[in-house]
Amino acid sequence: MDGIGGRVALVTGAGQGIGAAVRDALTGAGARVAAADLRLGPPEGLAGAAPYPLDVRDPRAVEETVAAVERDLGPIDILVNVAGVLLPGQVGETGDEEWRQTFAVNADGVFHTCRAVADRMTPRRRGAIITVGSNAASVPRIGMAAYAASKAAAGMFTRCLGLELARYGIRCNVVSPGSTDTSMLRALWESQDPAGAHDATLDGDPAAFRVGIPLGRVADPRDIADAVLFLASDRARHITMHDLLVDGGATLRA
Repeated sequence: MDGIGGRVALVTGAGQGIGAAVRDALTGAGARVAAADLRLGPPEGLAGAAPYPLDVRDPRAVEETVAAVERDLGPIDILVNVAGVLLPGQVGETGDEEWRQTFAVNADGVFHTCRAVADRMTPRRRGAIITVGSNAASVPRIGMAAYAASKAAAGMFTRCLGLELARYGIRCNVVSPGSTDTSMLRALWESQDPAGAHDATLDGDPAAFRVGIPLGRVADPRDIADAVLFLASDRARHITMHDLLVDGGATLRA
């Protein structure tokens, strides 16, 4: 795809789920990919990406990893923030530590990586930053207050960053998935009746004030990766500060 081949991309949360799909899509498009995650599988499973163990909660580790990627692979042209956690629970059941850990990964981690990469992109006057958020950031969800709030914070941060960096030709966008077939979603289903939870995801749940998915399918991680690939490419050269919902219509564009 235009503007991806030969470029260096850093993907956080690249060990599984959406992050792994983004990693593989960028590698397939010819990018030199740095796969960053706390847990990475064997190198042969990384589709040619270079592994970088990383805890995005640690700003020093982020700075060191970004420096290492630029030293090993070259200047970072594309940053994709995918690392995230979901610790479900209603507000009254959410402990202080669960709240802090949710924000530490989903919001602080995005800040740490964006700051480190943007500092290097700015003098080069080029680059694309994409944060994988969630449609929960724009529609309230019962039992997901911490997750939704952290994703809303990450999304607005990314858009504000896009405004600051636009003068340097750096684009910052958000991709907001809905329910996607990942281990995170399946773990959520397993706490209920999996078959019933799957059907409720598609059909909606009035008792939980949740609409269904009009397209009638749960997203595949590749659906999200394709959206990221587009926004990272030169085909999206005039798009910045955008939030692209990839949720089968579940938010009804709310």
